[in-house]
Amino acid sequence: MFRKLLVFGMICMTCLGLTVSSAAAAAPSLDQWKPAFDPSGAKYKCIVSNVSHPVIKGVYAGFAIRDELWKRTNGQIYIDYKPFSMLGGEVEVLNQLQMGAVQGMSVSSVASTNMGPRFGVVNLPFLINSFDKLDKFVASGKLFEHFMKAMEHVGIIGMDISGYGNYGWATVSPVKTIADAKKIKFRIAEAAVNQLLYKVWGFNPVVMPWPDVPVALKQGVIDGLDHTPTVCNITKKFEVAKYFTRLNYAQGLFIWIFNKAWFDSLPADLQKTFKETVRDVCVQIRKESRQQETDEIGKAEKEGIKFFTLSDEEMAILKKQGDAAHKEYAAEINKLYDSDTYRPADYLKEVQDYMEYKP
Repeated sequence: MFRKLLVFGMICMTCLGLTVSSAAAAAPSLDQWKPAFDPSGAKYKCIVSNVSHPVIKGVYAGFAIRDELWKRTNGQIYIDYKPFSMLGGEVEVLNQLQMGAVQGMSVSSVASTNMGPRFGVVNLPFLINSFDKLDKFVASGKLFEHFMKAMEHVGIIGMDISGYGNYGWATVSPVKTIADAKKIKFRIAEAAVNQLLYKVWGFNPVVMPWPDVPVALKQGVIDGLDHTPTVCNITKKFEVAKYFTRLNYAQGLFIWIFNKAWFDSLPADLQKTFKETVRDVCVQIRKESRQQETDEIGKAEKEGIKFFTLSDEEMAILKKQGDAAHKEYAAEINKLYDSDTYRPADYLKEVQDYMEYKP
C-alpha cells in the first residue's frame, strides 16, 4: 500500500512540475494591448514581429499603428502585432519576412544589417548618436530615403523608424574606465557593425540573440550588455546588471519593414494610407521615446542603479578607435543595387558631412 501511495505521489509531483514548467514557458500575455475592435472582418491581415517589450515606446508603436490603420482604412487592414520575441529571434524572423511567412517586422537597427548593410550607418559610433541628430537625419530628404531602401534588393521595403534610446553598457560590476570595460564579457547583437566595432575597441564581445540574454546574464555567461537604459530597465536587466556606463555612441532604432510583394498586393489607396499611418505614428513615438529615456533613468536611479560616464580623454580614445569601423564598413554601406533611385558615389561620406561628423 505504501509503495502504491509513493508511486502515486511521484506521478502527482511530476505532473505538477510539468504544469509549472509549461506555465513558466508560456508566451507573455498581450491582454492589456488587445484591440478595442473585432479584427475578424478585415480584408487584409499583416503579421508583424518585434523582439522586445511593448512598454518601450518604440515597440509599442506597433499597437499604435495597428489601431490607427484600422481607423483610417475603415477596418480593411488588421496588423496582428507579435512583440516579446513571440515569433523568434531577429535573424530568424528576417528570413521569415523575406519568404513572406510574416508580412512585417520592426527590426532593431543592429540586426537589420544582416539583410540591409546600408542600415548599418546608424550603428557606426558617434555619427547619429543623439535624439537631436536622429531628428536631423530623418529630415535629410534623399539621405534618409536612401537609408530606408536598404533591403529593397531582397524584396523588403522600409517605411520609418521608432527608437529606444542611447547605447551604453549595463554591467554586473562598475565600468568607469576602458580598463574596467576590457574585463567584461559584453553581449552584443548578431550584427556586423557591432562585431567590427568591439573588435577595434579591443573588448570581449559575446554575440547572442536577444531572447537568450536573460538566462545568460543570470548564469554569468555574460556580465555586461551593449544596450540602452530604457530597454535595460523595462526588461529588468538591471535586476542583475546594476551599473550603467553612459557612452551615447549610437541611437537604438526599430526599423519598420514589410514584405514588398505583400505590400504591392494592396490596392493603391490602401498602400498610400498604410505608409502615411506608419510615418505619422513614428513621428509621435520618437518624441515620446526622448522623454521615456529620461523617465527610465530616473526610475532606475531610485532603485539603486548607478550611472557612470568615462572621462573626456577615454571617450576621445573610443571615438578615434571607432572611426576604423566607419572605414572598414564603408564599402558595405556604399553598395548600390538595381532598386536604388539615388546613386551617390560615397553615401557614407555624404551622411558624415551632413551630420558634421569629426573623428
